[in-house]
Amino acid sequence: MANIQVFDPALCCSTGVCGVDVDQQLVSFSADVDWAKQGGAQIERFNLAQQPMAFAENAIVKAFLERSGAEALPLLLVDGEVALAGRYPNRAELARWAGISPAATEPEAAKAAGCCSGSRCC
Repeated sequence: MANIQVFDPALCCSTGVCGVDVDQQLVSFSADVDWAKQGGAQIERFNLAQQPMAFAENAIVKAFLERSGAEALPLLLVDGEVALAGRYPNRAELARWAGISPAATEPEAAKAAGCCSGSRCC
């Protein structure tokens, strides 16, 4: 399974629900990250405001910031290679990089397991 690293811009938190303005893009991405992790994905997030050394110690990220600036974040690396910059990925992109099915949501997986894993099938 791929190792996905997300280098976020300076945020007060990664959920998008801090302060008075809710950032729906961050809320959706945070939910997608949680979903992907439940599917076995290995995802790490780094916040420029809270973990600046993670940015400085990664040669790819450091070079990206020197070239493009912090306003070009977020930056996503998949197995150490740049996969996306300037926006957060959607669920299908995360699933593809992580090698999991984008259709396998928790309720559907639980329903399928309960229905077809017993002695009788639906």
